[in-house]
Amino acid sequence: MELVCPAGNIDKLGYAYAYGADTAYIGLKRFSLRIKADNFYEDEYKRVIELKKKYPQKRLFCALNIAFHNHDLKMFLQNLDYFKQYPIDAFIVQDLGLVPILQKEFPGTHLHLSTQASCMNKEAVKMYHSLGFKRVVLGREVSLDEIREIKDACPEMELECFAHGAMCIAYSGRCLMSAYLTGRSAQSGFCSHSCRWEYDLGIESGKLNQNGGIISAESAKEIAQSGILRLQERQRPGELFPVFEGEDFTAILSSKDLCMIDHLADMKNAGVDAIKVEGRMKSTYYVAMVSRAYRKALDALDGKITTEEAAPFIASLEDVAHRESTTGFYYNRGDADKTTIGASDSPYLLAASIAEPYSAEETEKIFAAGEKLVADREAELSAMHPQAREAALRDLEQHPEKKIRLCEKRPGWKIYPYNALNRVDCGTELEFVSPSVLARKVSGSEYEFLNPKTGEKLDWVNADHDCAIYTAVPVEENTLVRVKDPEYIEGEIRNRGR
Repeated sequence: MELVCPAGNIDKLGYAYAYGADTAYIGLKRFSLRIKADNFYEDEYKRVIELKKKYPQKRLFCALNIAFHNHDLKMFLQNLDYFKQYPIDAFIVQDLGLVPILQKEFPGTHLHLSTQASCMNKEAVKMYHSLGFKRVVLGREVSLDEIREIKDACPEMELECFAHGAMCIAYSGRCLMSAYLTGRSAQSGFCSHSCRWEYDLGIESGKLNQNGGIISAESAKEIAQSGILRLQERQRPGELFPVFEGEDFTAILSSKDLCMIDHLADMKNAGVDAIKVEGRMKSTYYVAMVSRAYRKALDALDGKITTEEAAPFIASLEDVAHRESTTGFYYNRGDADKTTIGASDSPYLLAASIAEPYSAEETEKIFAAGEKLVADREAELSAMHPQAREAALRDLEQHPEKKIRLCEKRPGWKIYPYNALNRVDCGTELEFVSPSVLARKVSGSEYEFLNPKTGEKLDWVNADHDCAIYTAVPVEENTLVRVKDPEYIEGEIRNRGR
């Protein structure tokens, strides 16, 4: 089975490829349902082309899955020349109005039906095949038995199914709740994730139980189906929303996350050609770790590695931000209807990414810059009036942090560009993760931080600071650095806000 992973920006695209995705799917500004993801724009197509050259066997899909209004269609047509600069292998669409346009303007590019179209039966799949679609991303509501029936009825159609990630309570994604509560339409890419909010259930004032009596089970059912119930979100007091309870559903719920990593053989046997990971708005760490886990699981399924070799990488999914998990509708719709509370959580923070090491020449320049800094300081002190020099030296004794400190040259150590994403104090235990290394712990004595422009040793690093890491620990290409989150509580999912 093909592994299709999300890429919300160019950096995530690179990590999706590096960590095992066969294919990554992106969105373009204004035409994707993840409008708040960074998405792709301006001249990033040049970097995408370079990535495709680096990974020639990897494919790139583009989501054009909003519900197009006339003005959206006009804007899309105006940007055709720009889109043609991307090396796109397939477009993911839900709006059939785009089909003739894409077939005319991108004749060599495949058409894939978005899950937003809620395609869930064999006759619909046959119809989309007749329209020229190469693949259908089935609605999340289909079971494995239904997938088998669809594949048997239309074997020439490729079937792609979600295997991992967050689920919307409008399972295939046609949610109106966000637009109703906030005016931000999920169908235009502005979902506010309203189903994740925390609600208190109440009743419309003056409609019930004026005498304080106890409500019977029969009365409770009548109340739930009467339309008089109201929801109030805790951070929005006074904003009341009606709730209706039907025969087999509740209108507003927060779904568990989907996780099928232990059931990939069943998906394959059902006729699934490609499994998909949700998450274009998720972090680089999420994209890398989930891509790696499913790559190892699929390799084990295909006999490329042993089950024992794959097991620790599969278990590492627990290290990624997630809610409680479910198998969705694949086995029993009751599994999908079980809800959860709380935000996604993880025991780790992504600290940085590490690039290719500096060359020997570049490394010498970094050390030389540090030596020059010290020499300039000494020259500055020597040129001072004796009393001023004495005062300056006294100030340095009282404030040792002002002293210039350099890293000592050590055999076998290398300097690597360190792209800091969160603050880390020197001495903190780091963990290096990479496509093939599960997690390599690096103690505080095994590395040093330094400024690659000045050669100075650093006590701490943070985002947007010039920084490099000096270490003898092996660093693979595409290594990410993580640290333990000191606020994480095992077994408890924190509410991280919205």
